[in-house]
Amino acid sequence: MMLPNQIKEKAQLVSLVIFDVDGVLTDGTLVYGPKGEEVKHFNVKDGVGIKLLQTYGIAVAVISAKESLPLKKRIEDLGIQYSYLKCKDKLEALSELTQKLNLEFEQVAFCGDDVIDLKVMREIGLSIAPNDAYEMVKIYADVVTNVGGGKGVAREVADIILSSRMDLEQAYIKAMLPEFEEKQVNK
Repeated sequence: MMLPNQIKEKAQLVSLVIFDVDGVLTDGTLVYGPKGEEVKHFNVKDGVGIKLLQTYGIAVAVISAKESLPLKKRIEDLGIQYSYLKCKDKLEALSELTQKLNLEFEQVAFCGDDVIDLKVMREIGLSIAPNDAYEMVKIYADVVTNVGGGKGVAREVADIILSSRMDLEQAYIKAMLPEFEEKQVNK
């Protein structure tokens, strides 16, 4: 684990935050409805965090091995411009996205919870794991959040990134404006 000053230094470089989904933006539970449809539970606090990152010019992406209608709807609702679903190679997706955005790996924060995420976490600038991530993942993470997957992880990540640049109270002023709740416009 890194010292707070080291985390702050790495967080100041971040221009792109990437989230895994199951176990990060959700608690990892798979729920199926009576017709076999997948149901996912997302935390509203994460939505605020993701929108805040976007408001302050930090790109947000989702890279997930799975794909579902609830996930697509959540991505659309939050105006997340970059998503790689049914992704077999997250490192390849990361490479493609950083080239597209003309970023270096050190400008990327990635939040993942299981061993499939380690390839990416070892390469990027700031690696983050929820506190209920698989133990091996937490060992390799620069930061382990105080909350578990689906319980506000993205919000905590946003706070880490934003607080490295400004006072959080100041950052949250934009979240109090009526237009904040409008759908984000992809830039």
